[in-house]
Amino acid sequence: MSNPRADDAIENIRPAHGAMLNWAGTDWSGRLALFLRVMACISMIKGLYSWAQVCGIIGEEGGFEAHIQSWQVTTVFFSVIDLVAAVGLWLVAPWGAVVWLTSTVSLIVVHVFLPQVYGTSVVVIGLNVVAVAAYLAFALMAAREHPR
Repeated sequence: MSNPRADDAIENIRPAHGAMLNWAGTDWSGRLALFLRVMACISMIKGLYSWAQVCGIIGEEGGFEAHIQSWQVTTVFFSVIDLVAAVGLWLVAPWGAVVWLTSTVSLIVVHVFLPQVYGTSVVVIGLNVVAVAAYLAFALMAAREHPR
């Protein structure tokens, strides 16, 4: 007699223990998805940090109101867009990557062209440029993996 649970789809699914850590056995689409999830976590942290500044939990004496208006507007912008990007990146949705790229390029522009807001941090600029370049490399390799 056959096993009555052999046709059960739930029973046939094996847990993917360590699948996210098996970098060598993963295709480029999987690596891109992993990269997007890591960037989602980073975007979530950045967004929550910005909201902590807006709410006055962290930051200078006098809180949010003590800063110049351009700093306030920029911080509120990044507090919203980083959290939206985090959700989209975690879902590996195409719009998530677009929102994340918008946020990342905006942060680079603020640091390069508007030093009066956050100052000019070469480390922040460099890390964001590396993140965008890594995304483009992963996306290119994933696209080559599935030609039309």
